[in-house]
Amino acid sequence: MDDLKETLTRYLDELHDALLWKLDGLGEYDLRRPLTPTGTNLLGLVKHVAAVEAEYFGLVFDRPFPDPPAWLVAQEQPDNVDMWATAEESTASILDFFARVRAHGRQTIAALDLDAPGYVSWWGAEGQQVTLGRVLVHVVSEVARHAGHADIVRELIDSAAGLAERNSNLPSRDAAWWAEYYDRVQRAAERAAGRPT
Repeated sequence: MDDLKETLTRYLDELHDALLWKLDGLGEYDLRRPLTPTGTNLLGLVKHVAAVEAEYFGLVFDRPFPDPPAWLVAQEQPDNVDMWATAEESTASILDFFARVRAHGRQTIAALDLDAPGYVSWWGAEGQQVTLGRVLVHVVSEVARHAGHADIVRELIDSAAGLAERNSNLPSRDAAWWAEYYDRVQRAAERAAGRPT
């Protein structure tokens, strides 16, 4: 059986790669534009994941992330400041932040045992004692959730979908097959709802 820390770290790395892959080949507008009523956008998802990991692999284990962006440490922050990129924030700066946070997280994970204690001050009124193992599971699930969001948002932009560049994890079919499949799913939904087809 693989070492649990090594396995969790590998999953986290794969999720990071999948999330970043969703940005490939897009211009500034498509990277930033909101595609859900709650404003979900690709660059914002990357910024958010970086912010989450800076805190969980930094503050929780008393290993503060060095040189955080001003918006991350400001006392007063606008709601959802980490979920979108302002026009003044460059894509390169957000990707650099993500890469630095990723490296910092790897250092924290490498330096500590899975049972190393930490403290999450923002979990409830009193905060909560945790271990690196619990935080790793929490962060892996958080990043998986947002990688899934990114997959759907990217599909809405240009129909690109899948798990990774070399492994879509989807049936290898042409556009005509996917159109027929979509129609089949739509017809099933209409029939189940008692709507005329």
